[in-house]
Amino acid sequence: MELENRRYRILIADDEPIERAVIGKAVRNYFGDEVEVFEAVNGREAIEIFRRENCQIAVLDISMPGIDGLDAAEEIRKESESCSIIFLTAYDEFDYAKRAIKVRALDYLLKPSTREELILVLEEAIHLADQDASEREMPDISQENKEDDKPEPMKNQLFTEYIRGYIETHYMDDISLQDVAAQLHYSDAYFCRFFKQNFDKNFIMYLSELRVEKAKELLEDMTINVKDISAKVGFRDSSYFTKVFKRITGVTPSEYRYGLL
Repeated sequence: MELENRRYRILIADDEPIERAVIGKAVRNYFGDEVEVFEAVNGREAIEIFRRENCQIAVLDISMPGIDGLDAAEEIRKESESCSIIFLTAYDEFDYAKRAIKVRALDYLLKPSTREELILVLEEAIHLADQDASEREMPDISQENKEDDKPEPMKNQLFTEYIRGYIETHYMDDISLQDVAAQLHYSDAYFCRFFKQNFDKNFIMYLSELRVEKAKELLEDMTINVKDISAKVGFRDSSYFTKVFKRITGVTPSEYRYGLL
């Protein structure tokens, strides 16, 4: 079937009838005959409809009776690697965002989101559905190449804040890009692109700058020696700490401290 003739199967799950109707109407009005919309009133029904209709896109509320949107998303992801999962919810809880990342959600929109926000994300999801269909029609493409050729992830404030929070919590440890990528269930190459897009710098530069800022705070306490500060901010080698600090600030840690006097 030609790509342009495909109908995209979109699942909308929300326990609020008015909310469900508004979303469904917006999707149908914009995409017309390109889409077939299925509606679910809770997570259990969402899973049943997904299985029956093999939906390519799932728009899920989080707070629903019985099986909530996050649990439903986990079940959907177990059965489909390619389904685009979009959360549309009033909750901006950190733990919710963390679980959304683990199921590799395409986006996490906060209510009340605008029609334009939703349509933009759905257009991206449709693009991914087309790409997935094209890849299945070309079986000679290796899995490794598929991973590397994924579209750049969308910018998402909650996901970005989760990564920022993880680094803030672990900057004093011996963490690497690979450690954070594992938290997100991304390959190293994919996470590298994700990070650069959302932070406008690479992982090492971001981590080094954060450690130097934390070191500056500790340098204000004259009772802590520089070597101990080096260890407290995640550097195992105090000489390397000094080099990084000077490269970023233009002065050594001792010179910076002297300037505080």
